[in-house]
Order: sequence, then structure tokens, then C-alpha cells
Amino acid sequence: MPEGWEWDETLFLGSARYYRRGRLPYAPGLADVLARELGLDGRGRLLDVGCGPGTVALGLADLFADVVGVDPDGAMLTEARCQSVAADVSDRTRWIQARAEELPLDLGTFTVVTFGQSFHWMDRDKVAATVRAMLAPGGAFLQIADLKNERRTARGLPYPAVPYDGVDALVREHLGPERRAGQGVLRHGTPGDETAVLARAGFVGPRRLVVPGGEALKRTGDDVAAWVFSLSSSAPHLFGDRRDAFAADLDRLLENASPSGRFSERQPSTEVLVWRKPPHP
Repeated sequence: MPEGWEWDETLFLGSARYYRRGRLPYAPGLADVLARELGLDGRGRLLDVGCGPGTVALGLADLFADVVGVDPDGAMLTEARCQSVAADVSDRTRWIQARAEELPLDLGTFTVVTFGQSFHWMDRDKVAATVRAMLAPGGAFLQIADLKNERRTARGLPYPAVPYDGVDALVREHLGPERRAGQGVLRHGTPGDETAVLARAGFVGPRRLVVPGGEALKRTGDDVAAWVFSLSSSAPHLFGDRRDAFAADLDRLLENASPSGRFSERQPSTEVLVWRKPPHP
């Protein structure tokens, strides 16, 4: 868990309705890469911890017989349930409102456990040890995230790039220089050194996989605004009674960057770190 910060239930308060529209998708081919790497054939069980609106779980649902998503945010789980119906997988998906620290919750044994950019919010040593006990021998612990430090430009694309630096500056102007998170601030950022955490828990690895992105994406100003409100650092509740003022300033910033209201960007690549529970004690 981040140093000097305590989790509270407002971390993503109000963000669920913006998440699916605002967040960029993981790279196409992610499910195929994991199926080959892990030998997935539709018969195992998946546990997605910190599942949010089901982005990872639903993207991998066809590879498993049973999928369980766990998240403390009830609104996120409502979105996940709706999407599971739309994807016609509601008969083999289950969504449980709980913190990762409350596991195992009598959920049984799993083939794969995934964390889609969520592990850093948790008591990592406790969660890693618990999840290891929930995995079958030889099971996989996956950390899935956008590839960091990847250079992505809109060069050659039809519309201007999203002005991310300007958006970040505007958020700081309204919320202050320190990154907000729930009722607290992240003075020291989110923790790293997860290799040591998972080694202490008895996992072996990691094996690093990169699923290439690069596809040209078209984004509207409303898509970019949804991205802003989908973040813990700029969740809607943080703006209080100044939310309308922020939204107006954001609209002006985006209109100045692209009078047409359209933006281009490249889809990020996806990085997967595959950790294994040893097949034998």
C-alpha cells in the first residue's frame, strides 16, 4: 500500500460510469497470447482482483469455465454485471464486493489470478500470500498493465494528439500539486519493488510478455473527459462544488487543442508479468 496513505471507499467514487469509455483498451491479442503462454482451454477458473468494471475478466472470460471478479466499489461491479450480460457470459461470471485483503472468502482454488493495474493499492504482502494459497499448484499470478515508458505519438494520424500535459496541469490547478487518492494524497507515489514482494510470497518469475499495440485510435473530447474522471487522482468527487468549473476549463483546453473535437492516439502496448506458484511444495 502507498507509504503514508490509507485506503478508503472513495478512491474511485463516481468513476465507474466513465471507466469503460475513458480508459484505453488493452492491446488486441492479449487473450490469445495468454492462452498460448498458459495453455488455457476454457476449463480453468479465473480470479480478477481489483476488477473494476470487469475490463480484464471479461476480456479473458472465453478462456475459462468460471470467472470471479472482486472489487470494493459497488458501482464498478454494477458496470461489470451489465457488461457480462452484453457479452453473454453472465452464466459463468460472478462479481463480489470486497477488498482484496478480505480474501479468500471461501472462493475455492483458481488456475489464474489477475491484477489489472490494481496491486499497488493493496496490502501487497498480505494479498500475495493469500492469493498464492488460492492458486492451484503451477497456477499463474498475472500483473497486467499498459507498457510503461513507451513512446507513442500521433504523427501521421488524422487528428491532433490528446494534450495530456495540459490536462495534468489543469487538474493540479484545481486540486493542488499533490496527487489525490480518495481522502488522502500520494506524497510518495505508489509503491514499487513488487519483485521482492512476490518472491517473499513464494512465487517464481517473472516471465515478461509484451503484447504490441500501436493501432490508430480516434478519441472525442467527451472520451478524454471520461478518461480524466475515470482516474483515482481526478475522480469526480474530488472537485466538489467546483466540478462544473473544472469541466468548463477542460472543455476550453480540449477545444483549443482540436477545434473539431477529435483527437488521435496510438493504442498502448500491454505488459504482462507472469509469476508462477511452484507445481510442488
